[in-house]
Parts: sequence; C-alpha cells; structure tokens
Amino acid sequence: MPTLQETLSYQPNELAFGTSGLRGLVSDMTDLECYINTAGFLRFLRHADNLTPGQTVYVAGDLRHSTPRILKAVVKAIKDSGQTPVYCGLIPTPAVAYYGLQHQAPSIMVTGSHIPDDRNGIKFNKTDGEVLKEDELGIKESVAAVRAELYEAAADTCDFGPDGLFKVAANELPAEDPKANELYATRYQEVFGSTAFTGKKIVFYQHSAVGRDSLVSLFESLGAEVVPVGRTETFIPIDTENVTPEDQAYFKTLAAEHPDAFAIVSTDGDSDRPFVIDENGTFHRGDVLGAIVADWIGADFAAFPVSASDATDKYLASKNIQWQHTRIGSPYVISVMDEAIVAGNKRVVGWEVNGGFMLGGNIEINGKQLKALPTRDAFFPIAAALALAVQKNQKISELFAVLPQRATQAGLINNFPPEVSRTILEKFAQDTAETREELASYFTPDHGFDGISSLNSLDGIRIYFENGEIAHMRPSGNAPQLRIYSVAGTQERADEIVSLAIAEPDGIFRKLEQKLQG
Repeated sequence: MPTLQETLSYQPNELAFGTSGLRGLVSDMTDLECYINTAGFLRFLRHADNLTPGQTVYVAGDLRHSTPRILKAVVKAIKDSGQTPVYCGLIPTPAVAYYGLQHQAPSIMVTGSHIPDDRNGIKFNKTDGEVLKEDELGIKESVAAVRAELYEAAADTCDFGPDGLFKVAANELPAEDPKANELYATRYQEVFGSTAFTGKKIVFYQHSAVGRDSLVSLFESLGAEVVPVGRTETFIPIDTENVTPEDQAYFKTLAAEHPDAFAIVSTDGDSDRPFVIDENGTFHRGDVLGAIVADWIGADFAAFPVSASDATDKYLASKNIQWQHTRIGSPYVISVMDEAIVAGNKRVVGWEVNGGFMLGGNIEINGKQLKALPTRDAFFPIAAALALAVQKNQKISELFAVLPQRATQAGLINNFPPEVSRTILEKFAQDTAETREELASYFTPDHGFDGISSLNSLDGIRIYFENGEIAHMRPSGNAPQLRIYSVAGTQERADEIVSLAIAEPDGIFRKLEQKLQG
C-alpha cells in the first residue's frame, strides 16, 4: 500500500522561518504543508509551553486571497491535535496576539504581512508571546516529526490527495468570535479616551489592510473625524520599509486634497506596521516614530535594530533613555527587551524600523494602565504620536522637527540570488582595511561616497562613511531580495544612495552580483 509521500505529485517545498514567522509562496503553502507546520508547532507547545489537551488556540488572518484556505488547514490541524480553535476573524495581527496573551493561550495569525499576494505566511505566538529565535529549533524538530509520520501513513487513509490539498474540501471556518478585536479596541479607548482627537481630521489610507475598517472605527471612537480613502479589493503589498516614489506621490496628493487634515495614517497588510504622514504629505519612518513615542511614555530603556537612523540614537541619548541596537526582526528586539526587564528596567519598549511598536510591561498612561504587548503593533505608535501633537498644540510636521535632522530612505531589489546575499555577508563581515577597500570600489567617489570609516556586521553589512553617511545592505529573511537602508544629511542624498544601490540593470547591487557570481 503506497504511503502519502509516495503518491505526492509534486516536490514539497518546506516552509522556513523568516525574521518573524513562516513565509512562502502560496503555491508551496499547500493544505498539507500548512497542516504539518501547525501540528508541529502545537506538539512543540505541549512539551515547551505546557499546552494541555483541549486548550484554546486563537486564530485570525489577513485579507489575502489565499488566507481563507490556509486558515481552514490551520483550524483542522488544531482540532486534530486535540486543541480547541477559536476563530477571531480577519483582524490585525496584534489584536489576536493580545487576546491570546490576556487568556494565556497560543495564537496563530495567517498573514504574509507586507509581501506580495503570491506569498503568504503563518505567525505563531506562544502563551506568553512571540516565538523567539531560540524556539525555532524545537519547533522545526516537532514539525519534522509530524512530517515523517504523515508522509509514512497509508495514502488511502490520509485526508490529503496527491496535490497536497484536502481530498474533501475542509469544513467552513468556525463562527467568528469578535471579542479579540473588541478587546484590542478597548485597550486604547481606556487609555486615550473618547475626546483624544476631537476636532481633528484624520485621513485613513485603507488599501487592503486588514484593520482598514476596525481602525477607522477605533479612531472615530476616540473623537476623530476620519476620512477613509484608497480602499481596494486587490491586495496592495505596501511596505513601511520600502516607501516607493509612487507611495510618496500619493501621500502628497492626499495632503493636497485634504488641506485641513491633521494627519494621514495607514498600516501594512496585517496592520502591525504604522504609516504616519504629516499634513504636508511627508512620511515619517518607524525608527524616528518609535523614538517620539518612547519619550512620550517616559521609557527608561529602548531596543531597536541596528538599521535605524542615527537620529534615533542621538534623540534618545538627549532624553537620557538607555538604548541598545539589535539584529533586525521582532524576536531579536523582544529578547533584548526581556534582558532589560530582568536587569531592573521598568518602562521597557522596543520597535523596528518598520514602526511596529512593542511594550515590554504594563505602564500607566493618562492615569490608566496600558497592558504589555510585546509584539509589533501599529495603532499605538500612530495614536501616541497624534496625541502628543495634540497635547503640544503642534502640527505633525512640527512634532518630528525636534529630532536631529538626518534623512533616511530604504529600498530593495527583487530577484536577488540568496546565495549571493550570503556571500556578501561572509565576504564583508570583518572590518579590515582590505574589506573597506573592496567595498569602496562599489561605493565610489564618482557617486558621491566618501571614504569608509567603519563597518558593522551585527545584521547585514552597515557601512559608515567619513562624512557621516550610512549605507546598510541586508538580505530579506524570507524572499529573494536585498535591502538597502541609507542615512544622509539631506533627503535628496538619502534617496540617491538607495537609487544607486538598486538601479537596474547596473546599480551597485547588480555589480556586486556580477562580481560575486563570477
């Protein structure tokens, strides 16, 4: 009798962890693959997180076309693992994570975040928060064990056909439980109050963000007049770390169309990364947004990735807030936050350059307790920045003008071979005279680059130039992409550094590819 593996008509591509969660092409995320990974995660929790039989697992998803099918595979794996799935609907990632934390239960979000619609992902949360890097090996081992068992099972007794899809269409999802999204809204309504934004007009760019309706309603409950714009039923992979010239032009258009707007705001696809755009249509990056918010709530320690603008470092230092750079990805930020809490810090926060804000412990704001949420959140940093501007009677642009005036930009190049990215990391990891000299042959004076003063390989290759400019190369954790982050004295120069790096067909990155493949 043939086994399931022997009957598969395709070669499975196993899902892998990126910087945060599993990601893969939708074509590779078969029902079988999603089922195996979910069942493996739950098996891991039974050993590492004291998950008990019948315990609830909360599930939610984003608005991608593939999400409903994947959700059904996840729910079936939860049931077959002896747990109780509760479907929280299509809601923001931080909403389902927060609900799980409050109930000391695991949660699973089906989302590809900001990446294109032909990809998706699954993000796992333990009973006490995000899966961290030290958890990944144990999860992989449990997934491998589940995979081996299923692959060796008799094909005619399995639920999966040769194409990796269910032989019989999975049952409909359980009835939606709205309590997770309601609790998430209550978290902010209690802290900010119903009049926080009274008299303020907020333009909300909805696109295909999963929180496009619920966050509009939440702002309205805080007193704002909200104008929704740009809603689309086609998934838009908008990325807070890759704000394109087209995005920037659209923001300027919105500002011109709504000259009385206090702010223009939005989130990425799963609503855990914020967009804060001022009344002039200027987008303010997540690293400086995080610094503003940390100061507002009186943080005593902040963790954020090494890819952040040095304006963030300087601003926090001026406010006597301790800070530490981390590798890129929320698990690394959270680990440093945990260490800071153990060391005795009381108001510990973290964020990523994408703006996703993390709160390490309960803190008091406006006389109300804001409970910990150590996972990326978009709504809090948006609301906090707007509330601070209201308190100071300032425009949003004026709020950010107090930071050291360092311009930043980010971009990426697609279809960049991962093996070349690995070679870049290995070749330039050591800060030596030879390494600097070779990099200087790509970042040349002809393109306005000064001499290289130092290198940092904490995460990617961060190049510091003698004139204070910075260029930071880093491969994507979940796609064939190479990212560039820049810091310069003017926005024009920061933009230029990014353009020089990602230009097709012969920019700096392609020249590196040609040389290192040859």
